[in-house]
Amino acid sequence: MSMRISRQHWQGLLGELEAARQQRHLVTYRALIERLQLPTPAMQTLVAALEHLAALDARAEQPLRSALVISQGASRLPRPGFFQCAERLGCFSGAPDGVAAASWHSAEVVRVFEHNYPEAP
Repeated sequence: MSMRISRQHWQGLLGELEAARQQRHLVTYRALIERLQLPTPAMQTLVAALEHLAALDARAEQPLRSALVISQGASRLPRPGFFQCAERLGCFSGAPDGVAAASWHSAEVVRVFEHNYPEAP
């Protein structure tokens, strides 16, 4: 199933992730959904948008900005689907819920914080 996000929500997502990057903060899926006021099915729309952004970042050989989005749970990691997406893009290899995933995510977040992304069109 294909999800679409409005241009306004897409620009909002990019803005929220840039603000998080500049402040060196992570943001939860729930917080993004609330801030962007995404319509139902909000989580599926957000995940599809984050996967699309990850593909754009990977194609541009940039750190994955979607790494800044994490679950509210104790793990403070993205959902397993993030790691599966990163693996499909050739950025990560391993189990989506193990020590390797946590270690790779931590390093990717540092790379995102340190990278200057070009302005969105």
